[in-house]
Amino acid sequence: MKPLLLIDVDGPLNPYAAKAQRRPEGYGTHRMRPTGWTDGKPLRVWLNPAHGEELRELARLYELVWATTWKGEANDWTGPRLGLPELPYIDWPRMHGKAPRGTFWKTQYILQYAAGRPFAWVDDDITAYDREYVEREHLAAALLVHVDERIGLTRPDFDALAEWAAAL
Repeated sequence: MKPLLLIDVDGPLNPYAAKAQRRPEGYGTHRMRPTGWTDGKPLRVWLNPAHGEELRELARLYELVWATTWKGEANDWTGPRLGLPELPYIDWPRMHGKAPRGTFWKTQYILQYAAGRPFAWVDDDITAYDREYVEREHLAAALLVHVDERIGLTRPDFDALAEWAAAL
């Protein structure tokens, strides 16, 4: 069984914190209205089509899963623009709720979803607390990749993901 690759959208795929009027190189601008987006104008999302190619390549080593607050809507708004097939997603039982000491709210649910399977997780909110918690509570191999929300996934991130899965 392949390890899981748990993918956040905002930060890793959409470098939302980049300078407001300067789209990062290689990214296209998309306007989206996911459920719950209440602002009057559509949400600006930057996506790099090369990330779709990279993720499709990683699908040889991983089972890809959305680990985003977009939940299944990532299959409607993000996946098609990156050329990804429909992916399973984590249906968070609760978002932005209470989390174990210092961890990101997603971390406890990531471990529940992984259910003892090896996994890699890319997110812009991973901290040392999350790493410690996963190391202590998850008995299988795990790779947590913090992504700068101003830059998004980079070549070294994709290389580290491929090398880690190949070494399992």
